[in-house]
Formats: sequence, C-alpha cells, structure tokens
Amino acid sequence: MRKLFAATLGVLSAVGGFVDIGDLVAASQAGARFGMAHAWVLVVGVVGICAYAEMAGRIAAVSGRAVFDLVRERLGPRVALLNLVASWLVTVITLAAELGGVALALQLATGLSHLLWVPVAAVAVWLVLWRMRFELMERVFGLAGLALLIFVVALFALPTDWAELGRGALRVDSAGAGWSVYWFVAVALFASTVSPYEVFFFSSGGVEERWSAADLAHARSNVLIGFPVGGFLALSLIAVATVAYHPSGASPDTLDAVARPVLTALGGAGLAAAVLAFFAVTFGAALETGLSAAYAASQYFGWQWGKRVSPREAARFHSVLLVGLLLGVLLLMTAVDPIRLTEYMLVLSAVVLPLTYLPILVVANDRTYLGDRVNGWWTNLLGALFLLLIVAASVAAIPLAIITRMGR
Repeated sequence: MRKLFAATLGVLSAVGGFVDIGDLVAASQAGARFGMAHAWVLVVGVVGICAYAEMAGRIAAVSGRAVFDLVRERLGPRVALLNLVASWLVTVITLAAELGGVALALQLATGLSHLLWVPVAAVAVWLVLWRMRFELMERVFGLAGLALLIFVVALFALPTDWAELGRGALRVDSAGAGWSVYWFVAVALFASTVSPYEVFFFSSGGVEERWSAADLAHARSNVLIGFPVGGFLALSLIAVATVAYHPSGASPDTLDAVARPVLTALGGAGLAAAVLAFFAVTFGAALETGLSAAYAASQYFGWQWGKRVSPREAARFHSVLLVGLLLGVLLLMTAVDPIRLTEYMLVLSAVVLPLTYLPILVVANDRTYLGDRVNGWWTNLLGALFLLLIVAASVAAIPLAIITRMGR
C-alpha cells in the first residue's frame, strides 16, 4: 500500500509540474485569439514529451546516470558544450520568467507590485531548495498545482457551448488573424509543452531518487498518466479563454486577465483557487528550472551534484544554482514585463529544442548504457517523427517572430 501511495503521489506531482508560466500565457492567448484551433498542438506536444521523458527516465533508471551526464561522453565535448550553453541560457531565462510568474501571483493576492515580490520569491526558492526534502518538494508544489482544476470547474459555470468547443478543436482556423500569426502561436504553445528543462529535470530527478531498472514501471506511470493529465489542464486554459475572450476578440495579456473568467464564474473562492494554482505551478517550475540549470553545468564539467548533496560537498553545483537565481532577479528588476519575457523565452526555447531532444534519442539507442533496454522500433519511429516537428519549429520560430512582430 505504501508503494502504491508513493506511486500515486509521483503521478500527481508530474501532473502539477506540467503547466508553468509558459503554458499559462501561451494556452490562454491561443484560446482567446483562435478558439480551440490549437488543441491539436497540445495533443502532439503531450505525445512527444511522453515519448522523450520515458526515454530520459529509462536512461536514468538503467544506467544510473542523467541524460546530460552522458551527452559529453557520447557526443563529444564540443557538441555537449554547444548543448550546455544554449540550454543553460534558455533555462536561466525560463527561471526568470517563472520567478516573475510567482511575483505576479503574489501581486494578484496582495495588490503589491510584483517587483517587490521578485527578491522574496527568489529567496523562497533558494530556501526550499536548500531545506526541503526532494520528494516533499515535488509533492507539495505538484499537488498544489492541481488547483488548476478550477478552470475545468469554471467551464461548467460559464455559458459554455460544448458542441462548438468540440467542433472548434477539430478545425484549423486562422480566425482572420492570418496564418503566420496562427503558426507563431502554434510554435509558442508547442515550445511551452516541451520545454527543455522538463526532460533534464525528470532524468536528473530520477538519479536523485535513486531509480533502478526495478523502478521503470513507476517512472512510466509518472510519464504516461502525469503528462497527459497535465496536458488536459493546459487544454482547460485554452477552453476557458475560448469561451471568455474569443467572441470579443480580447486577449488576456496579464495574469489577472487569465484568472478573470474564473472570478466571473465562481466568485472570490474561484479566484483564490486560481491564484493558488498560479503560485504553485510557477514556484514549482522555478524550483525545477533552477535545479536544471545547475544539473546541466555540473554534469557537463563532472562536478559533484545533487540537491541531496550538501553545499559543502557540492559547492560548485549550489553556486551555479545561486548564480541562476541572481541572474533571474537582475533580469526582472530591469522592470521587464514578465509576460513579455515569457513570450520571448518561448521563442528561444523553440530554437534550442533540437539540441535537447536529439541527444536523448541517440543515448536511448546506445547499448553501451542501456543494454537490451534500448528503444524499440516503435519508440524510434515516434521519436524520429517528433524530432522532425521539433526541427521544423526550431527553424520557423525566429522568422515567424519577426514576420508577426511576436504575434501582434
């Protein structure tokens, strides 16, 4: 019973950690501007992240080493350095965006400017990473993130035309905004679904939790249940924005605008649940991105690493973590709009996606590390097709951003 309970909590933690500031922004803007016409992007993204997270978890469980730990050894130091620089920069910018999301959630709760909350959020993230046990950290913020279910509840309280929502999900429609804008939003939403830090964190977290081949079933249950339900929560954000904003053509450009339909439908209690969800998912993502940046640098250079390892024994790992937090705070204290920062972060994430996912596919087919646990033909086919989509999104991201002026 204890093992079943632990596995259930693990799945729920994966669900709560799926949605972050990128999903809150991209999903809500997609629904407001194009209705349900981007639902297919979420479906494709969830299938892809499940395939690659399963590979990353299998690598960690069978080899006892994280994916990035093997990239330099398998692909060489130059390729791995390019991977490190690109992924580290994007992860730190993502960390800044997540800290901004935490600050915006606290602004919603208190009315105080989010700039006052930025350093508080960073200190809180550092304290949690320093003092809270890994398993407890995942479960507390993962489970709290499930408060996003309030958007599902709000759909039933709003004047929702369920048949029209269903028809809209089956249509690919530019809604008069132009196809270039439609595809820009699709790329941004896709990038939010398959953020690079997610697979790095999942793999490194498996090593932190000391997974072995005996834990493969548990790891797969986290992936195959957690991520799809997380995708369902993101889909509910699209649906609520479709009902509340799409008919008028308005766009939720602030976090309080994302929550406003819940306030309209369910009153103050609904708003409180939405604010809790925003805080939990962005704070949880800040924890994951902070760790992911430190994981990547430490694994490349061969340093001692791990949240479980004390700062005295893994000084460079914890220093990189602290530097990432300080850079995130400095970026936000320039008064950059966290929502705009998130939009730029999604474009950059799309550009570097191949550098994250190609090495996973390569290592997952290497018998030196996995023996007979390498990918089967079906997994390789799915992985290859998804990699082609990733490359297409990477190539299209910057031209679409320029042509559409960031989707404006």
